[in-house]
Amino acid sequence: MLSAKNPDQQALFALGGERAPVQSASRARQSGPGALAVGEAPLGWPEPPAPEAYSGVLGEIVRCLAPHTEADPVAILAQALIAAGAQVGRGAHVAVEATLHHPNEYVLIVGESAKARKGSSWDHVARLMDMVDPGFSARTSTGLSSGEGLVWALRDPVGPDPGAADPRLLVVEPEFASVLKMTARDVNTLSPVLRSAWDGRPLALLTRTAPARAKAAHLSVIGHITAAELSHHVVGLEAANGLLNRFVFIAARRAQLLPEGGRLDPLAGTGLAGKLALHLEAARGAGRLSFSPAGRKLWWETYPSLSAAGAGPTGALIARSEAHALRLALIYALSDGARSIGPGHLRAGLALWGYGERSAIFAASRATAGPVAGRIADALVAAGRRGLTRTQIRDVLGRNHAGVDIDAALAELAAKGKAHQSDSKPDGTRATGRLPHTWIAGSLPSSS
Repeated sequence: MLSAKNPDQQALFALGGERAPVQSASRARQSGPGALAVGEAPLGWPEPPAPEAYSGVLGEIVRCLAPHTEADPVAILAQALIAAGAQVGRGAHVAVEATLHHPNEYVLIVGESAKARKGSSWDHVARLMDMVDPGFSARTSTGLSSGEGLVWALRDPVGPDPGAADPRLLVVEPEFASVLKMTARDVNTLSPVLRSAWDGRPLALLTRTAPARAKAAHLSVIGHITAAELSHHVVGLEAANGLLNRFVFIAARRAQLLPEGGRLDPLAGTGLAGKLALHLEAARGAGRLSFSPAGRKLWWETYPSLSAAGAGPTGALIARSEAHALRLALIYALSDGARSIGPGHLRAGLALWGYGERSAIFAASRATAGPVAGRIADALVAAGRRGLTRTQIRDVLGRNHAGVDIDAALAELAAKGKAHQSDSKPDGTRATGRLPHTWIAGSLPSSS
């Protein structure tokens, strides 16, 4: 990151867990001091993706964009992959036994707060895809509310009904918590339709006078949600019934501070958008892709670990590891214009999926048995090392929770290692007498 005291220092951004030098401040911006460093990552934040995740054309694109945005590079990368897969459609697939995996994927960008720049990360991808295909925005929608509405939007032509203009649809939901609330309703059919669409199964709407079917729907989904919102759904029906494990989780946070923003068109003159456009257009008729010999060898080596069953909420969220890694590798290959999945494409898919697993663990770790404990955990994380006193915790909850409920929630957080009580004041000095004790996020530090 650039320091405000050293504007000529090279801009740095984190890709693959390392600080990678990119364009200088004078090249990254027309004027101004450049980027400022951000604070420490929240407790439990996942390690960044391995460098292989930023491979190929999409990796090059993210490297060009990253110095000019506050958005997390991995959020840009993940959404670019899903958008690229949505652009290809069902004309390409990889087969596992009788199951065909097409390049349609679901991703959930999990931001720790409203300042995670989730929206900014999507804005860059939307602009890229509009350059790749001017008709892209017409196949992008929002407003998931019912399974019936989704099937109707993707329906096949029947008689005088022309049906959907294109079976490809990318749904972007900036408030995905509202979607999860919808799926929790007993009469709502959104969850089973989303699950069937991810699986590539024909969709049907039988509740209308004129039934609608979508035999070749190609649905991709990008959702944005805060960690606090997600924590209330991880242990619920959405995880148990298999909806959430059809999403790749991507934890995202603000990567840097750019008080005056970055270059308006970082991809100008690179030719990368045109290159991606040619690859994706050709991919629409690619048909069945197979592994290259080296890719197959790597797949056999990694398959056992991908297939290992997990336990608890995390296990439920990553239960489709093999399918996600395979679909991501497929999209990497198609984006690069390849007609087989090589070891580089598979390593890229595995690297991004590995970050997805760590993001799912982060999401599951935020889940608690009760909403009171969840709200306290979020408040303690936001407070950082200074923590909160018992009175401040009560104020955070709006002073409308009984003391016994607050005590039970704090005990639950302490038992799970998510909070501990400190006898130090916020300034680090030891509290004495009747001074209030402070609660801090995370487990009690070791005395050693």
